[in-house]
Amino acid sequence: MMMDWLIAGAVIMLVAAALSGARFPRVWLALTLAGTATLLATAFWTLGGGAEWDWRSSFAVGGERIHLRLDALSAWFLALVAVVGGGGAVYARGYWPDCEHPASAGRGRTWWSMLVLCMSLVLLCANGLHFLMAWEAFALSAFFLITLERERRETRAAGWLYLAASHAGTLGLFAFFSLLATKTGSWELGPMRDHAELAPLFWVALFGFGVKAGMFPLHIWLPSAHANAPSHVSAIMSGVAIKMGLYGLVRFSGWLPLPAGAGWVVLALGAVSAVLGAAFALAQNDLKRLLAYCSVENMGVILIGLGVALLGTANGDTAWGRLAMAGALLHVWNHGAFKALLFFGAGSVLHATGTREMSRLGGLWRAMPWTASLFAFGSAAISALPPLNGFVSEWLVYLGLFDAAASHTRVAVAIVPATIALGVTGALALAGFVKASAVVFLGAPRTQVAVHAHECGWWMRAPMLALAGICACLALAPAAVWPFISRVLVGWRSAWSGGKPPASLITLGYTHLALAASLTVAAIALWFRSRTNGVRRALTWDCGYALPTARMQYTGGSFAALASGWFGWVLRPERRLHWPRGPFPRQADFVERIPETVLERVIGPVGDAVMVASAWVRQRQQGSLPDYILYLVAALAAMGALVLFGSI
Repeated sequence: MMMDWLIAGAVIMLVAAALSGARFPRVWLALTLAGTATLLATAFWTLGGGAEWDWRSSFAVGGERIHLRLDALSAWFLALVAVVGGGGAVYARGYWPDCEHPASAGRGRTWWSMLVLCMSLVLLCANGLHFLMAWEAFALSAFFLITLERERRETRAAGWLYLAASHAGTLGLFAFFSLLATKTGSWELGPMRDHAELAPLFWVALFGFGVKAGMFPLHIWLPSAHANAPSHVSAIMSGVAIKMGLYGLVRFSGWLPLPAGAGWVVLALGAVSAVLGAAFALAQNDLKRLLAYCSVENMGVILIGLGVALLGTANGDTAWGRLAMAGALLHVWNHGAFKALLFFGAGSVLHATGTREMSRLGGLWRAMPWTASLFAFGSAAISALPPLNGFVSEWLVYLGLFDAAASHTRVAVAIVPATIALGVTGALALAGFVKASAVVFLGAPRTQVAVHAHECGWWMRAPMLALAGICACLALAPAAVWPFISRVLVGWRSAWSGGKPPASLITLGYTHLALAASLTVAAIALWFRSRTNGVRRALTWDCGYALPTARMQYTGGSFAALASGWFGWVLRPERRLHWPRGPFPRQADFVERIPETVLERVIGPVGDAVMVASAWVRQRQQGSLPDYILYLVAALAAMGALVLFGSI
């Protein structure tokens, strides 16, 4: 039965892609929702205790028979693909309609269906060759979605950077699967923990999957791609697509033997990604770029949990390792839900104002109350504030960290700094989203585009409400999700039998329910009192100015100064300052730009050096016979020297 559901879901998505032209937007939407609903039902049937599905074809593709497998781990990620894939399709109906984008709307629907289908195949493939095929098709689908607005130079540059980085990661994965097939004699994938000689391949997989996951410093493609893509594409890229890299790391860290330092390295990379991702996010003035860097931060949080879990398996499959892994797996879903919600909210702002620059916005809560409320909800969730879902998953990771530090002295050397890094990350994330919510939605409008903003329609509003509902359910009933997580853990690395949720998780759920009820009652009472007694509005303290203006309020740069002060050594801000002169100055400017440090300060200079060297070599290749003879003589002399010194 499950095979029939999966095949039906895949066929529906293929038909949706075929009927995605401008003539059939409603048919495409109906088929996409049917296909994603089928995939979601299949995933939850497996997570709910249904038998795992394993299927091999009777025919070959590329010389290998197709082998598909759906277990609890792949079902955990497949459900997220279905939820965000279906919600994004509905959102696109209002955000990217045919009347506003006649040239790209149909093309966008085609590649959306292909992206959802290819990500699903990545999760199902149990053959290395076909995994690579699905992975490459997934990368190309994302590229065409990112570059829907290809007439914009920034979009084209972001798309090519994404494609170059994706192919660098794919090259690493090609090496990984090729070496794996060479050493095992087969492209088939499955548990191989008894083959100790495969352990070094983990480092190759860490690079290949780490590029897609956007972990620091392999994140160079992520900020520009997520910022310049259409907002519904940004949502699925950040909420789901980068999780494919995490899926690969989790999957193969469970199937393969691991080198001795794997847990330490993953933990360190997670801590660095979390702290620096939050720091870069706080320094941004572009709303979508801020959300993009926040994805780097949250990938770091998940990697911290995975790193602790790997340390736990290396030290006897400890309970604290499984606890941290449970937090990491739950954070995969939590981040997918609230990050898609936040990108949908940012898309609503962009659709209403035409700008992503926070310094040009302000006061939007009056014109966009639904968007402002839902964005604030997502901001509180991603900042890990109780009683929302981000706090639940980070709480589990913290419990794993605390238990590890208390029970294992040697591991505590790394656990204590990681715990501090996670705490610093939370503080920076909170500051970043206070900045985003306050500068964009509170205060007074800074420009005319903010004055004339309007609320989004129900096509865009409904998916945001649905994602907010998912966040609320995960926050208020975390123990209800535990059976799903325990089944994923059973199939990951250990023979752990799952069991009841931790007592602290049940207590946390009740605490969240009580806190949410109290906040709801307080909000209703405040609303009722304001309706009964009326609200008196007046200007806030104006510092003695008789006529305050929109320029007399805090900007995003005020918050960014915090990040520049603490992390200036890595942010390397570029400032242009024009001081006011004279008693009645006419002009004063202060412009600050935060470059992408790794891309512009490291990879860029290295690339320039390679281009200079290539140009020099090309100049030497002019068809001059004396030059070629000189090259041959030099090569023969070098070979002779090697032979001579090698024989001494």
